[in-house]
Amino acid sequence: MAKSLFREELAGLKPYVAGKPISEVRSEYGLARIEKLASNENPVGPSPKAIEAMAAALAEVNLYPEPTAPLLREALAKRNGIGPDQVVTGNGGEHLLQVIAQAFVNHGEEAVMVDPTFDIYASSVSAMGGRPVKIPLKQREIDLGAMLAAVGPKTKLVYLCSPNNPTGNIVPRPEMERFAASLPADLVLVLDEAYYEYARANPEYHDGVAVLKRRANTIVLRTFSKFAGLAGVRVGYLLTSAEMAAGLAKVRGTFSVNRIAQAGALAALDDVEHTKKALALNAASMAEMAAWFRKKGLEYIESSSNFVFVDAQRDSMELFEALQRRGVIVRPGGLWGWRTWLRVSTGTLEQTRFFIESLEALLA
Repeated sequence: MAKSLFREELAGLKPYVAGKPISEVRSEYGLARIEKLASNENPVGPSPKAIEAMAAALAEVNLYPEPTAPLLREALAKRNGIGPDQVVTGNGGEHLLQVIAQAFVNHGEEAVMVDPTFDIYASSVSAMGGRPVKIPLKQREIDLGAMLAAVGPKTKLVYLCSPNNPTGNIVPRPEMERFAASLPADLVLVLDEAYYEYARANPEYHDGVAVLKRRANTIVLRTFSKFAGLAGVRVGYLLTSAEMAAGLAKVRGTFSVNRIAQAGALAALDDVEHTKKALALNAASMAEMAAWFRKKGLEYIESSSNFVFVDAQRDSMELFEALQRRGVIVRPGGLWGWRTWLRVSTGTLEQTRFFIESLEALLA
């Protein structure tokens, strides 16, 4: 048998399962109406100012983008009260998570994380020969005590997704501050705040930058994919210490954020009213779903994001297929081992009501 050409770590990796695209469902079921509530996308779409800026940038796509995205980094630094040398931009959150693993994980080192959580943490660590240490939720909450207990001599990274994906719940501010202070100083704490703009409405939510200012070996991950509706152009960023940023930049790639994405992100930051509109719609959609879940006696986890995790009391893979046949795409909890749960993104009120009507018909 010929020897494998691939690194041995690839043998155990499972590819990330993304939400089904609309085109695939339309082709499979021949439906006229399909509503995708599977990928936590912003139904309002990008700011008109961002669209205008991206359209203008098209005229210069023959030129390479600015490698370090200086204007965007300066704007993000000013907004967060840190220096531009503490900001690293990248081709979306997934790219930056891979950069983190490449920069820090040596073979045999460990990374502590929640279970379930965003799959890319484990896969990026495993790809570098590291070992993910997964800590199950405790009564639907992130078990910070068990995470601390799991930290050992081989631990290099600790990942905390807050709001957590797929469950949507947060680590409250006091608990986050105690947890960060209890970690050994030479560990890297990665705070994934991809849903930061949504979570700020929760008065108990922490701010990762405040943690960073007290603990230098901290990385805060945020993205323009959600609140700004720019998932299709891929732009995310890290906030960290200048020393950590310099190291991460070595493996980030030279032109990782394209010219169009830089222009769109910079314009999106300035359109405060558009962001308010997106957040208001998210709150309204979430409220309608939560009210219906309570009415039907369905357990769900209070969410501070733009998605909700609900126990539909039926096999999630079967419901996933049945909802698709009705034109609704969601994520089955079976992907994370939660057999009867569904993760549903917020949409427009029309999309949300269509999901509720479809699920109600199936459960009836």
